[in-house]
Amino acid sequence: MKRLGYGFLLLFLHILRAVTALEKIISKPGDNATLSCIYANRGFDLDSLRVYWQIDGVEGSKSCSVVHALISGQDNESQQCSQFKNRTQLLWDKLGDGDFSLLLYNVRQSDEHTYKCVVMQTIEYTRVIHQEQVVLSLAASYSQPILSGPIRNSYSTGEEVTFSCRSDNGYPEPNVYWINRTDNTRLSQSDFNITQHPDGTYSVLSTLKVNATSDMQLECFIENKVLQENTSANYTEEMQNNGSSTGSHKDAAKGGQGAQAAAVVSVVILMAFLTVLICWLWRRRSSQLVSYTDTVFSLAHLCTICGRGAPV
Repeated sequence: MKRLGYGFLLLFLHILRAVTALEKIISKPGDNATLSCIYANRGFDLDSLRVYWQIDGVEGSKSCSVVHALISGQDNESQQCSQFKNRTQLLWDKLGDGDFSLLLYNVRQSDEHTYKCVVMQTIEYTRVIHQEQVVLSLAASYSQPILSGPIRNSYSTGEEVTFSCRSDNGYPEPNVYWINRTDNTRLSQSDFNITQHPDGTYSVLSTLKVNATSDMQLECFIENKVLQENTSANYTEEMQNNGSSTGSHKDAAKGGQGAQAAAVVSVVILMAFLTVLICWLWRRRSSQLVSYTDTVFSLAHLCTICGRGAPV
């Protein structure tokens, strides 16, 4: 009974030593991803090892699961899945240190899997000495949304108006929603278009149609669940009783008015400076002319005296 219990203990310790660690990494479509697999023990012979990177959970004879294989210190591509051909590489300068991490090039949507690194050693018999799991997810932040609305003074209260919200170069497909900030209620978008780019990222365009009110405050949200990111853009428009717009539509309009005012002030200052400069130059020239005239007059007077001769 004691021997049986000791056997179970050895089996438990072996399973515990080969327990699978789980790591999660996020990569942007088109980037390179490093799937980590570190065996801490030293003193092994690389020629006695077999290292397999495979897709976890793939079953069936027709399914391919081998991502990369290293057998007796050499790459073995005989069973490698076709979608990983020329896209994987081990870190050769670190293999002797027990670093069996895999570099996966140009990650794409089809690469989103749970990967398993299995390290086996053959001395008298083959046994698993290390294994890890890596969950690879793809994600990319969406750009700051651009919210477009109707031109100011172009509509009246109660009139149907259209807003659009656009964001680009994100992954995966986002959640887009509109909020009416006057009462914090969610509004249903009228139309939604999504476009996927060659690098796998998406651009989204959401359209909202509502009846104009005297105080419209709308906000568009782009949610990326994988990155747990929320980006937003807002629209605020205040209306007078007669329906004409008096509030702010876009910050760009305010900036344009400020730029015009600054330009006018700059022109006025420049004209004043030129006026002062011209007056100063004119006064200086007039002063020099007066001095020259006085000198000529004095010389003429002296010549006249000399011509008359000195009195006897």
